Amino acid sequence: MEGERNLEASIEQLLNVEKQMRLAGDVAGTKKAATDILQLCFEAKAWRTLNDQIVLLSKRRGQLKQAVTAMVQQAMQYIDETPDIETKIELIKTLNNVSAGKIYVEIERARLIKKLAKIKEEQGLISEAADLMQEIAVETFGAMAKTEKIAFILEQVRLCLDRQDYVRAQILSRKISPRVFDADSTKEKKKPKEGDNIVEEAPADIPSLMELKRIYYELMIRYYSHHQDYLEICRCYKSIYDIPSVKENSAQWIPVLRKICWYLVLSPHEPMQSSLLNSILEDKNLSEIPNFRLLLKQLVTMEVIQWTALWNDYKDEFDNEKNLLGGSLVEKAAEDLKQRIIEHNILVVSKYYSRITLKRLAELLCLNLKEAEKHLSEMVVSKALVAKIDRPMGIVSFQTSKDSNDILNSWATNLEKLLDLVEKSCHQIHKETMVHKAALKV
Repeated sequence: MEGERNLEASIEQLLNVEKQMRLAGDVAGTKKAATDILQLCFEAKAWRTLNDQIVLLSKRRGQLKQAVTAMVQQAMQYIDETPDIETKIELIKTLNNVSAGKIYVEIERARLIKKLAKIKEEQGLISEAADLMQEIAVETFGAMAKTEKIAFILEQVRLCLDRQDYVRAQILSRKISPRVFDADSTKEKKKPKEGDNIVEEAPADIPSLMELKRIYYELMIRYYSHHQDYLEICRCYKSIYDIPSVKENSAQWIPVLRKICWYLVLSPHEPMQSSLLNSILEDKNLSEIPNFRLLLKQLVTMEVIQWTALWNDYKDEFDNEKNLLGGSLVEKAAEDLKQRIIEHNILVVSKYYSRITLKRLAELLCLNLKEAEKHLSEMVVSKALVAKIDRPMGIVSFQTSKDSNDILNSWATNLEKLLDLVEKSCHQIHKETMVHKAALKV
């Protein structure tokens, strides 16, 4: 009781000092008085009084911005010293209410929300944590360090993925441009000009830009895995593979390169996939995993791949993925792998045949007639190739129907070639005649 009275008397005395300084417009004095009051409450472990004083001081008439900022920063240091979780949450909420709507303590508020969201997540309240984090739009904070902004947005994305809100996760992820990770960190920072916002240094617990790059792409892999977008997953792994720290360590890059190969094979045939496939085949590191080099070579070679033989060769490798970095492939991967091999085989057949019987096509694809027709129809619908099936005759035609303009153009070209040949022939005949006449004269 005696201690409480002494505390109240000391606070009262400091409040009078704070009032005098505030009315006199003394910034340093006001800040000192306000932070001294909080220090007294903290030393006395009077947490309820501390919360009351923070609210009281912030609401005083004509309170200086610098004093509020100093108070919030001072009180944030006490959060980790609180005796229990309830006191901690109470202090965070008090500081959050005080800093709400004040642009000069927006960074402090963002950090407070992050701490509160972490506590909620530990309690299993992921939806509440995600809602809390989404209140803050850090991309508008000019004074916040770039790495801290990225880390905050990535935390928002992660919580959305944890609660399976994939639409919002995608919206939030678009706030980060992948080009930001390619910025050269070795360049000297420009000195801020007069009138520019001074950017704060990121706290020590914020990861480096390259670590954030990896976290970003790992989260995007989770997002694309849900949609089974194999090509995008492959591109994400490729970006992780290009991180210098990963490339230097074979224990890290081998599992990533394996994943790139698998997802390349699983991706539907399109220009982007072909370009990636060729660039990976040129990578010297691929020689360290010869099985995968052979797999990619088979896809590039225009030859029919026997599915059963391929699956027997690669089934163990496929099952081993779950023991490696990044975990097993997506659920439907085995089915889709078979689908891609069939698509590759149909494309190969279309290159070598202009017309083929459906029965022979089914034999080449190791499928029955119904399945062969189904896969071929799907590829035609997706515009992967042009084909027509004469079902009564059982013949597939891979010839493209020519436009009337194309036919006329080809005729014109053929006529031009014919006239060129006639002209050359006439020239040769004339030459021969001249030589013959000259010989007769002699």
